Amino acid sequence: MIAIKNATLIMRDHYIPEAVLFIKDGIIAGYGEMRNTPIPEGCEIIDAEGLYVGPGLVDIHNHAGGSHWFYNEPIEAAQFNLKHGTTTILPTLYFNMNAEQLIEQIDFVREAMKKPEGANMAGFYMEAPYMNPKFGADRENNPWKDVINPDDYMPIIEKVGSDVKVWVVAPERENIEQFVRDAKKANPDVRFAVGHSEASPQQIEKLMPYGLCIGTHHTNATGDLPKYPECRGVCVDETVNYNSGIYAELICDSRGIHVDPYMLRLVRKIKGEEKIVLISDACVFDGPVPPGYDGVTDINFDYAGEIAGSKLSLEVACRNMMKHTGASLVDVFRYASLNPSKAVGFTDRGEIREGLRADLVICDHQLNIKSVILKGEIIK
Repeated sequence: MIAIKNATLIMRDHYIPEAVLFIKDGIIAGYGEMRNTPIPEGCEIIDAEGLYVGPGLVDIHNHAGGSHWFYNEPIEAAQFNLKHGTTTILPTLYFNMNAEQLIEQIDFVREAMKKPEGANMAGFYMEAPYMNPKFGADRENNPWKDVINPDDYMPIIEKVGSDVKVWVVAPERENIEQFVRDAKKANPDVRFAVGHSEASPQQIEKLMPYGLCIGTHHTNATGDLPKYPECRGVCVDETVNYNSGIYAELICDSRGIHVDPYMLRLVRKIKGEEKIVLISDACVFDGPVPPGYDGVTDINFDYAGEIAGSKLSLEVACRNMMKHTGASLVDVFRYASLNPSKAVGFTDRGEIREGLRADLVICDHQLNIKSVILKGEIIK
């Protein structure tokens, strides 16, 4: 058994200071205040030295780690994120690849998931194939602009099988409901997200009974549907804000470029503490930096000079959320661990609770990661 002592535990809605936490066989076996919780003889002791212990981070939307695309170097990407505290990650494949390429990527990443070094990879987030061709980075290379056809998409659905946790769709695409039905039939537990879209509330809400419960990178790559030239319309972002059953993904960079800090505070006020999901949306584009973005170091630009995801790791996104909104450590661990776990259906992780996986991080008050524990094993 392992005992982590002299820790402040970060729970789902409070702290336990001067605490000890026990790990047995990769599972959280108990915890409590040190004064009331004796440490059994023979325990391996980890002294947190007064630092915080929180649940491992869960990044459900991530294309890369450092300079490594998941589809090209999955182990390197997974290890980069693990060392930054992300103990669960969903490699994300993008719509700029055709069916044959996506199938090759699925096979390649899946083989990496089986290796010990890829243990934090937990399935796929498919930001493909059917987005609105008007939106998204690298959209000039979208081979999925034609009519939605089962002959085109069924090989991908069959290949990814139950490993897919989320399919992103543009609900306004013609025949998208047929795709959603077929994807749901192949994997009844899969979730759907609205993204790269200018769908109406009615088009989005029509898919909610199938499991649409996520707004992909909320307020990014979404359109507007004004009824009158002088009026703002109601579209994707408004529908995500309005529906309590939809989680809002947020990319939280240092300058508030993806989501303005005022918007972050507004979304937090609207969605509450239980429906915000922080993501990295990390990519490895190397396009030209457009005018006005001089000195920006944590976002990418595609080859047309448009914003193309981030260079974030998830603990940095948490730190930025604290800066921009005044959120506490308790809050951001909820946004980056518990909420994403719930959004995609993981029930064995995401918080410090007896019986859950011992995926943990030891960090300071600014979420600088000092140690990472994955399934009870010390990684860093």
